[in-house]
Amino acid sequence: MSAILSRLRRGPALVMLVLILLIAAVLGTAAAFTGGASQTAAQSTQPIEPLAVQIDQKRQQLDRVPGYAAGWAALGASYVELARITGDPGHYGEAQRALDRSMELKPDDNAEALTGLGVLANARHEFTAARRYAEQAVALRPESAEVYGVLVDALTQLGDTDAATAAVQRMLDLRPGVPSFTRAAYDLELHGRTEDAMNALRMALAAANTVDQTAFCRYHLGELAFNSGQLDEAESQYRSGLLADPDSAALQQGQAKVFAARGDLEQAIAQYAALTTRAPLPEYLIEFGELLDAAGRPERAAVEYRQVAEQFRALQAQGATDYVDAALLAAEHGDPAEAVRLAQLEYGRRQSIIATDVLAWSLHKAGRDEEAIGYADRTIALGWRSATLAYHRGMILAALGRTDAAASALSQALRINPDFSPLHAPRARQALDSLGGLR
Repeated sequence: MSAILSRLRRGPALVMLVLILLIAAVLGTAAAFTGGASQTAAQSTQPIEPLAVQIDQKRQQLDRVPGYAAGWAALGASYVELARITGDPGHYGEAQRALDRSMELKPDDNAEALTGLGVLANARHEFTAARRYAEQAVALRPESAEVYGVLVDALTQLGDTDAATAAVQRMLDLRPGVPSFTRAAYDLELHGRTEDAMNALRMALAAANTVDQTAFCRYHLGELAFNSGQLDEAESQYRSGLLADPDSAALQQGQAKVFAARGDLEQAIAQYAALTTRAPLPEYLIEFGELLDAAGRPERAAVEYRQVAEQFRALQAQGATDYVDAALLAAEHGDPAEAVRLAQLEYGRRQSIIATDVLAWSLHKAGRDEEAIGYADRTIALGWRSATLAYHRGMILAALGRTDAAASALSQALRINPDFSPLHAPRARQALDSLGGLR
């Protein structure tokens, strides 16, 4: 099973052959990956109510057997997942207390608690700590694909892309399944290998044997299609996912983006309004606000931005700072100088492409384009095909008076996805027109 990542680059025919060879093994093992800490790569679609029931059952078990270290570790991981899907940072504190209790009861050879602490640290954007916990857990459980998943997530966010790729490969070697294939897909996407990433996600979808796994894979297949400007394919994937899980917030968000991209702003606004009522996550609130801005409703947009700011304050009170979204909010809809401060804080703890891009954009909005362009250039080093990254870099180049390079970057953004944002795609077109059109 080795070198699956390298095999993916050889084309669709070999990808299908690899898939056929792997499916029998994958379908037998994928069920092991449906819980808590194994799904840190991106959003699960697990409903809140069943997870709350699981937590209640675990607490009842621990009331009967309070010295069960593994039970406390499992409870901690469940609280991390609950915090992530509800947007309530208070659950991070519960997770920390449960995991600390597990370590108190079993300070040595406690890979379960170390893994949970790594998941919690990743959720709180404490990626250096997450890597440390994951490395300690790997030393104890070198054959655990789940532990490698935590390590992959930390390394990716820290910008250590070579080590992340190696860790993904190790995870695939140990247990090809939904968590390893989805992480492989993200690694491939970051390296600009979009078709290979789609193939990896198709492997994950074929391996999925639960509702939340199916919805998860459909959502990310939809995201890859949407981010490539393939609206029909994106819509098909989102709809297929919603057939499996009608309550998935992520899939509803994807569907709302398609409405907006097609110019049906009223339908998109209605969908975002419903979505942010039941899942008021910062990302969704910012997207909703920008959709309202694009629709000419700035006062209502301001309400959404204020709600996001309140969420950031709540997160910070729980030690779960999210400087990326906070910096973007400040850069676009607040104080650019504050955006730079927040972006620098985030970049200080992780040098991922996303954090680098946010710092570049914040510096640009603060009028510091000579500094911004160095960071913007770093975002294209791996080859990630992102309309947003190309747009940001193009606007920075335009501000520097580098007309040809700016027009090339903005053209690339609109070729990748002409409808990447209801607010920013029109701005990209206006800026490109002022520079003389497509290049």
